[in-house]
Amino acid sequence: MNKKTKLIMFLTFILFLFSGVHYLAMADDHKEKKWYQKKADHDDDHSHKDKHRKRKRERNTDDEHHENNLRQVNNPVYKEECGACHYVYQPELLPSASWAKILESLDDHFGDAVELGNDEKKAILDYLMTHSAEKSSSKRAIKIMRSLGNQVPLRITDIDYIRKKHHEISSDVLKRKSIGSLSNCSACHTTAESGIYDDDDVRIPQ
Repeated sequence: MNKKTKLIMFLTFILFLFSGVHYLAMADDHKEKKWYQKKADHDDDHSHKDKHRKRKRERNTDDEHHENNLRQVNNPVYKEECGACHYVYQPELLPSASWAKILESLDDHFGDAVELGNDEKKAILDYLMTHSAEKSSSKRAIKIMRSLGNQVPLRITDIDYIRKKHHEISSDVLKRKSIGSLSNCSACHTTAESGIYDDDDVRIPQ
């Protein structure tokens, strides 16, 4: 075998060896890319599922809060006449029988005499009776009605459900000048005027 033939065979071997290494490198690179792509797809899938679960939790939370909410007071006569002296309570906080008794005894409205014209009184009574607790689909109003039994309270603070919800609040806290009494809902419930009485929105003032 002459030198030229040996050289050709050597170069052919080197070329074959290089081609094999290159092929293996390409195969490894392809496998690595497939692994990264699979991992990325897996991560994206998990991320999508996590986001979906998070949105579902948030939606369930929002729905639960929404079901607890009361209707925001939107009657201008009621807001003007009653809101001039105290917090304007949502009609859903008392049954219609309670609202009727309150409007019937305005000459002694918790120690004060309240004067209302017949038109104003009728407008307020109609509004309160139409949107009272027993006519509400709010979970909070339903719980209020269940806790009442046959009672017809004149004060919202006399309702068992309301008192139990505030049983951890001491009388000393309620007597603070910034609060006054349990009847001053908006002092601690920052979203009370919107009909939202969730614990997350409570801020007890000093």
